[in-house]
Amino acid sequence: MTGATPNTSRLLVLAAALCFATTGTAQELGPAGLEPVAVGAARIAVGGALLALFAWWLGRRRPTTRRASEMAPATLGAIAVAVAVYQLSFFASVRLTGVAVGTVVALGSAPAFAGLAGRLAGEGPLGARWALSTALACGGVALLVVAGAGATEIDPLGIGLALVSGSGYATYTVASKRLLSAGHAPEQVMACGFGAAALLLLPVLILAGGAELATPGGIGLAVYLGVVPTALAYVLFARGLRRISAGETATLTLAEPLTAAALGVLVLGEHPGALAALGAAITLAGLVVLAVPVPAWPRRLTPAPVR
Repeated sequence: MTGATPNTSRLLVLAAALCFATTGTAQELGPAGLEPVAVGAARIAVGGALLALFAWWLGRRRPTTRRASEMAPATLGAIAVAVAVYQLSFFASVRLTGVAVGTVVALGSAPAFAGLAGRLAGEGPLGARWALSTALACGGVALLVVAGAGATEIDPLGIGLALVSGSGYATYTVASKRLLSAGHAPEQVMACGFGAAALLLLPVLILAGGAELATPGGIGLAVYLGVVPTALAYVLFARGLRRISAGETATLTLAEPLTAAALGVLVLGEHPGALAALGAAITLAGLVVLAVPVPAWPRRLTPAPVR
């Protein structure tokens, strides 16, 4: 995938977002009574182990020029802390203010945080296309929040935690982009970042009732969350991130709340109102602005001046 074009990279990020979107539905279909924070920690533990195994296997087949020991410790530490903060604050916000509102606020704020952080990190101007796409997508997310207020109590602390989650997700994206730009393999970056995050979240897994996950249903849920919306999704995510900016990547992942809402209708039997449908349509319009390839118009030939 080293020769992937920006358009292919956008499709990879969108595919990752579709995998991410199954998280909430899987939790709803999983065993009742599990502590959300423990589920999040188990997801990172399983996903981190699978990413490490995949990176080791791929490294034996296709040795990379940059070793994991050459990663900047500060950047790697930022990824680990950002992943841990994103997981804990996200699941806590969902518990306080509901799945739909917590998800759309966290992911709706991520593009703005990521774009600004990437700009500060020296990625260059964001461009009018990113600004238009982000404005449309965030406007759609805002409508989804308003629509969710009709069915779910909006908790200010839950909204605040969702914003913390969005900033953690953006920090993770920008820091990962920096390691990828330095020449590290995507699988290597994901394995090291999530492996370190799993170590940070291990006490949370133990203290938050990890023993309750040791049932067939709990193990099945942890394995699914570790395989599809973590290991597979973040490999696709990292390969796409390597060719496009962090701000653009975060905007594309707004496909996650849109897909999660669709799964809620088709799988969980939820019935969003007209305002929620309008918000989803505006969010989709923002994604289309960024994801659809811009045609390369032929340049007009300027006649040579007559001497």
